[in-house]
Amino acid sequence: MTNDNQHIPSGYKPSPLGIIPEDWEVKRLGDVAEMSSGTTPSRANLDFYSNGSIPWVKTTDLNNSILYSTEESVTNKALEKTSLKLLPKGTVLIAMYGGFNQIGRTAMLGIEATINQALSALICNEIIYNSFLLAWLNCKVKEWKHLAASSRKDPNITGKDVARFPIVVPPLLEQQRIVSVLSLWDTAIEKQTALIEQLTLRKRGLMQQLLTGKKRLKGFEGEWKKCAIKSFAKEVSIKNTYNKDYIVLSCTKYDGLVPSLEYFGKQIYSNDLSTYKVVPKNHFAYATNHIEEGSIGYQAQYDNGLISPMYTVFETDKEKIDNTYLFAVLKSHHLIHLYQAMMEGSINRRGGLRWDSFSTIKVDLPSLEEQKAISAFLYNADKEIEIQKQKLAAMQEEKKGLMQVLLTGKRRINQ
Repeated sequence: MTNDNQHIPSGYKPSPLGIIPEDWEVKRLGDVAEMSSGTTPSRANLDFYSNGSIPWVKTTDLNNSILYSTEESVTNKALEKTSLKLLPKGTVLIAMYGGFNQIGRTAMLGIEATINQALSALICNEIIYNSFLLAWLNCKVKEWKHLAASSRKDPNITGKDVARFPIVVPPLLEQQRIVSVLSLWDTAIEKQTALIEQLTLRKRGLMQQLLTGKKRLKGFEGEWKKCAIKSFAKEVSIKNTYNKDYIVLSCTKYDGLVPSLEYFGKQIYSNDLSTYKVVPKNHFAYATNHIEEGSIGYQAQYDNGLISPMYTVFETDKEKIDNTYLFAVLKSHHLIHLYQAMMEGSINRRGGLRWDSFSTIKVDLPSLEEQKAISAFLYNADKEIEIQKQKLAAMQEEKKGLMQVLLTGKRRINQ
């Protein structure tokens, strides 16, 4: 049944936010909450920070959920001498600036805390639940980013933008029911996240033992050898002289070599790629000047890729080394600490860790068969973690879809 041929279902009405239930209202955030912001006490005044016990929330602390701890704290003196306010539990926070990826991030205080000037604090009045407000804001991140991107200066939103931002307001009982349903999904997502963290920690612990020989896989015995990298690898330097249109890669601390455009979201490399180095498939590459961060990767995806001329490329002897095993070793905490020590001890820090020094690093090597067995074991552990991550992503998508229908009234919860 529709009204006036406008395709509005019975029990619904038009609104600035689309068709909503008749007993819902559209308000502005400034109508449903008392708003305030914070400040950053002077870093030069140690009395504002030293031995502080009052949580101070920054954009990077926001977790889109309930916030119980912060990276930094301030003192009572900071609270007395600056414009900081101690906000109560239940206050909803939203990031107004601090970088495009931060804008629209939220949290609800599970503790009393103060905030910096990049955040807007919302203390709900009697017509809205703070948990409902948090859910609404989390559902509207794209709108916040669009609003920020339209600003003339650096992407940001202002306190006025927050105050004017529209929100639907169902009756309190329905708000409570919506929040209850979403909280069930939040609990399931938290459990899945905890499972992934547990599996990741277990894999990390096993890696530490397997890559040092403290734990051996069944069926393997015999001593391991300490071998310098140069005994099984050699440097390769192939320039992209003919400016071939190979994919440009960048090296990350955690994932190794990744497509540059995909990782940064924009082109940060030159249009002229003739000076870049080619990194063929099954070759390694590391950031010569930044390897102390763990920036080393294994190129196993493309026939050929391109990396900055500031990288070092090398290949290994397949008769002596399993590359997947070696990559795990080269990314281990022990080796990263060694890179750092070698860089700090370098006379010419700008020169970075060049091949003649890097290749002298000694690694523990079992037989080729045991290397491959360890690689297979770690691959299976990674596969298990990836399966659980896919389950988490599916749950998050389902919750997102549920939020869309519940927070617009397309689906009603009657009991």
